Amino acid sequence: MMLDTDPDDYQPPIWKSYLYQLQQEAPRPKRITCPQEMESRPKYYGREFHGMISRDYADELLAGKEGAYLIRESQRQPGTHTLALSFGHQTFNYRLFYDGKHFVGEKRFESVHDLVTDALITLYIETKAAEYIAKMTTNPIYEHLGYTSLLKDKMVHRLSCGRTEPRRVTFQSEDRISSPVVRRSALKETPEKLSSYEKIHNFKVHTFRGPHWCEYCANFMWGLIAQGVRCSDCGLNVHKQCSKLVPSDCQPDLRRIKKVYSCDLTTLVKAHNTTRPMVVDICIREIELRGMKSEGLYRVSGFSEHIEDVRLAFDRDGERADISASAYADINIIAGALKLYLRDLPIPVITFDLYSKFIQAAKLPNAESRLEAIHEGLLQLPPAHYETLRYLMAHLKRVTTLEKYNLMNAENLGIVFGPTLMQPPEQNALTTLNDMRQQKLVVQLMIEHEDVLF
Repeated sequence: MMLDTDPDDYQPPIWKSYLYQLQQEAPRPKRITCPQEMESRPKYYGREFHGMISRDYADELLAGKEGAYLIRESQRQPGTHTLALSFGHQTFNYRLFYDGKHFVGEKRFESVHDLVTDALITLYIETKAAEYIAKMTTNPIYEHLGYTSLLKDKMVHRLSCGRTEPRRVTFQSEDRISSPVVRRSALKETPEKLSSYEKIHNFKVHTFRGPHWCEYCANFMWGLIAQGVRCSDCGLNVHKQCSKLVPSDCQPDLRRIKKVYSCDLTTLVKAHNTTRPMVVDICIREIELRGMKSEGLYRVSGFSEHIEDVRLAFDRDGERADISASAYADINIIAGALKLYLRDLPIPVITFDLYSKFIQAAKLPNAESRLEAIHEGLLQLPPAHYETLRYLMAHLKRVTTLEKYNLMNAENLGIVFGPTLMQPPEQNALTTLNDMRQQKLVVQLMIEHEDVLF
């Protein structure tokens, strides 16, 4: 039932016990030991190793013993090993590998006994409950978790109060786009693009200690290890198959976000409940406070050691990081720290999947078509990326108004920020070199036409 009151009123779901009961019923491993010492036995196997015996003889040794297993050396391929396992009145044969851990598939185990335990659980559950497993995602509890919904509602409300929605415009060719007045008269407004700060979950295979239930379908996550996946950003635990059905509604937990720099942009803003990364806001605020007339702003480099200190301060202290003049008198250090943050994003502000769209836009010969194509690309950016870029371009536009002091016009800033904001999906030096002119032009146009494009 949906909750509309307080998180304290949240009632946990009723976990389904059927698969847990089946795991408890699964046959236990029974090692069939070899009566004699095998000189050819690898040191990482025990007495379950029977040397080079035939498949038929292995079947005889395992016959009638549910859960029994042994290891034999292949007669067809000497030096390779097979795990023979008795289940359901038949013998299953698996090619067995060892690289420090034992495995027959994706899962890796400390011991053969653990591997067999997990295999028997999986075989038993998938045999007894195949139809149940196939249907267990059809009526998920996830959509009915009131506490999750309440958190999401609060997040959407908080973000909607602070962000600017992308604005779709049309550039009309009959009007030359020159002065701001003419540019604004050339706009034809269309409905705003509705968006929210959606974020996909960052699922990774996880081994759960003790019984755990899937937070999507409420069913038990069976097996000995790697029973499911956990979102490393919010901690959501689900079956691997259920992870494909979970909505893109990850709410990152600050306790799981270990750093600020090199953290996914959307992950960071959702974890901190902000519209833009704090680094961008704090650095721009400091630069506009005391550095807008600094000659060569963003072009002149600060000391790399001090820039690294700023990075460590943000990673350690977050929004409490001190980057004031008393801590760093040289404003180029703050400008360098901002550029480093943008450059180190795992997904650039202009995302990998839109990179070629912006490069192709810059190559268009017609000015209006070029701006129209860039605008279309901006509308496709993830909302957090769009908002970050909008805020940065507005700041850089203000930098250019003081060009007579800082000597930084839109073209100069485009040279600096082009490779910082957009990087090719495949890190190819030749591609980057060939695209530098277009990278510069994209940023230059976004600065010059910031009032129209955003």
